[in-house]
Amino acid sequence: MNYTLEEKEAFMREALKEAEIALEHDEIPIGCVIVKDGKIIGRGHNAREELQRAVMHAEIMAIEDANLSEESWRLLDCTLFVTIEPCVMCSGAIGLARIPNVVYGAKNQKFGAAGSLYDILTDERLNHRVDVETGVLESECAAIMQDFFRNRRKK
Repeated sequence: MNYTLEEKEAFMREALKEAEIALEHDEIPIGCVIVKDGKIIGRGHNAREELQRAVMHAEIMAIEDANLSEESWRLLDCTLFVTIEPCVMCSGAIGLARIPNVVYGAKNQKFGAAGSLYDILTDERLNHRVDVETGVLESECAAIMQDFFRNRRKK
């Protein structure tokens, strides 16, 4: 992962745009992009309510989009940028897709599986480990989630 901080922030802003799309559909606002050779090859946002499919998390959608783009299930030499720490399901999918690098914005203290509750992506017992970086645009990534849940509680 040889991206500058400015490049990482630019890709995380693209993930935040995906989170905004989720928000427009009253979904939990998490967004994701997958980058290869400096180009976005996959995009996704939470769409469980919209599609009525439990597995439609941002990372899953972005992985499927990148698989189609690359015409391969292996997403080698890619970096996944996601606004919020991946859950157990998404961490498993990241490993299965052989994505070597993950950058996420804010931690998920209640569901996170990339350092908060679990550490699936770097678990040495698994055959595929991922380099993980956290905190890129952390305050912006956390704020969209906090605002969403604050507004939901008011309803």
